[in-house]
Amino acid sequence: MQTAANVLVGLVAVFHVYVMVLEMFLWERKPGRELSGFDADMARATAPLAANQGLYNGFLAAGLIWGLIASDPTGYRVQIFFLICVVVAGVYGGATANRRILLVQALPGAVTLAAVLAAG
Repeated sequence: MQTAANVLVGLVAVFHVYVMVLEMFLWERKPGRELSGFDADMARATAPLAANQGLYNGFLAAGLIWGLIASDPTGYRVQIFFLICVVVAGVYGGATANRRILLVQALPGAVTLAAVLAAG
């Protein structure tokens, strides 16, 4: 069970690195515009906001990676903390920005949190 939990934590971390890159570096290009659905003018106008969001996604990824490489009990506790942050951010984003965020961020975060707790 521990291996499965670690793989899930790694996948959630990779997802947040991917989103960070989209929001910080590709927001005004095709991949970022496809994510947001914005035209070129709106993407340009919102790029600073997207970069800020991307930075937060990077922090989530960094925390999850830290949780994977730190020895226990620190690693376990760090994983739980950052997975809760992922779920809360996903629920908030789903409620305020786009319901899709519930499925792509909150749900995987919650499943991964459950796996980490079960493996704990």
